[in-house]
Amino acid sequence: MKLTAGQRAFAERLGHRFARPDLLVRALTHGSIASPGSPDNQRLEFLGDRVLGLVMAEALLRADREAVEGQLAPRYNALVRKEACAEVAREAGLGEVLRLGRSETMTGGRRKEALLGDAMEAVIAAVYLDGGLEAARAAILSLWAERLDTVEADARDPKTALQEWAQARRQPPPRYAEVARDGPDHAPEFTIEARLASGETAQATARSKRQAEQAAARTLLDRLETGQ
Repeated sequence: MKLTAGQRAFAERLGHRFARPDLLVRALTHGSIASPGSPDNQRLEFLGDRVLGLVMAEALLRADREAVEGQLAPRYNALVRKEACAEVAREAGLGEVLRLGRSETMTGGRRKEALLGDAMEAVIAAVYLDGGLEAARAAILSLWAERLDTVEADARDPKTALQEWAQARRQPPPRYAEVARDGPDHAPEFTIEARLASGETAQATARSKRQAEQAAARTLLDRLETGQ
């Protein structure tokens, strides 16, 4: 199987040359376009999640040899959560080469956090199956390099941090409201708005209300801290 020009460019951004290009194609195939001859990426996503977890755990242990489990756990969660995977996918241009059905394409599937995060994990599995753990480790550490450097700040729980920000300014706790719900009943996506009493707001979309609340709080915190 030959890769398209876009898929080849994406593989180059991963820093991996595929001996089995079919693995990358499968990793980029969403269920909305899958067929018996072209299965979707769900099984690869399952494996990639575990490979990512192992590499991140090792990287954190090497980076801080004095940290205890209570310090490492939130850093680990910040690096492997679906939002982080989706952000890495966007930076690598994964959405541009994601194989989607027409309906999913028309509803903005290439920008959806859940689809991008799942596909990024599947791509990690494809690299692992094609080149082994060292190849997967090299790709992950390259893609996550900046996040590994800044994970101490990213590990803060966004909702807690936003509440502390409000309390320090004698404001009541932030409020969270569901403003939209899209997708089928078996796989809904929630859009949540975080709002401060002083009027600042931010919205985020995720597959669960909790994830959306965390993402909205994180976005609002970022705006408050940068003054945007």
